Amino acid sequence: MDGLGQRVQRQLLRVAGDSARQRGGGYLRTSRTRSVIVDYTDAVAAFFIPRQEGAALPVAVAEGSPARRLRDACEPVAMHAVWSRTTNERLAQLGLDFLTSYVGGRGAFLGEPAGAVVAAAFAWFEPGLVTALWETARSAVAHDRLVQARDESTVASLREVLAGEDPGEVASLLAASAEAADGMGRPLFSGRRADGRPHDAVHRLWWACGLVREHRGDSHVAAAAAAGLNAVEMNILTELWIGMPLLSYTATRGWPPDAMQRAVARLESRGWVRDGGLTDEGRAGRLSIEQRTDDQEQPIVAALGDRLDEVCGRLNHWGQLCIEAGAFPPDILKRAAG
Repeated sequence: MDGLGQRVQRQLLRVAGDSARQRGGGYLRTSRTRSVIVDYTDAVAAFFIPRQEGAALPVAVAEGSPARRLRDACEPVAMHAVWSRTTNERLAQLGLDFLTSYVGGRGAFLGEPAGAVVAAAFAWFEPGLVTALWETARSAVAHDRLVQARDESTVASLREVLAGEDPGEVASLLAASAEAADGMGRPLFSGRRADGRPHDAVHRLWWACGLVREHRGDSHVAAAAAAGLNAVEMNILTELWIGMPLLSYTATRGWPPDAMQRAVARLESRGWVRDGGLTDEGRAGRLSIEQRTDDQEQPIVAALGDRLDEVCGRLNHWGQLCIEAGAFPPDILKRAAG
């Protein structure tokens, strides 16, 4: 991790630490955290690092299942609200920085719950960090105003990126396939679906990609929990499985060093991690979780039928346009880490 990345990590840890000190009786009290933590320019500089020329793709990426291929193809469009400069600048006018825009915007799918509920749904981040950022976002701007500003600016930005493209048919195919999926135990997917299918083609594409992303994300949380893994352990398994250095991804989720080291020790004692990498047993365990996640996504894949490859191809093209526009990180591992 370079100097800027380490600085971003320290800012995350400071917020998480401030929040943790406010816990009492097992609950998290109202946070009083600085409203500006990480600005958009710092986030881009820290995360938009191209993959080294000629670096081989990890097996987890190169040999992904149909469900994984669909999810990864959707990711750049689904996350346009997070990485678009237009969206970030619009939300900055409302008093939000990069992190409060992310947590406040994505968490808004859930309505206006307590921060602990948002943290539980986000799953992989340190709970105090998510709660602090959620409370800061709520205090800065009303829920409906945030949603409207985020939607309008994101659709306008994506429309500019996709100028000359016709996403209407793919957007409708993807929306119909994802919209019919089971929402049981899937809060972020269900909240996003409740917004209703947009009439505008570009907006519908963004919404449909978001449905695919959130459905798989919620399913992945369930698969990890069923395997007896906590958030830190799951982050570590994922980063090693896709070829990232130990703790490089986990640290960006706000976890303090002692929590990460304890998780490494538990995975080592389980026989899944050794010398900073996955053992054969660890790879098999992580693959099993991936397969259980994929199994839950089969209804969406099956609904696309023989159009799957076509849809993934179009989405990958549009994702590349997002990357070229500076609206999504260029390293494939950033996409695969979800």
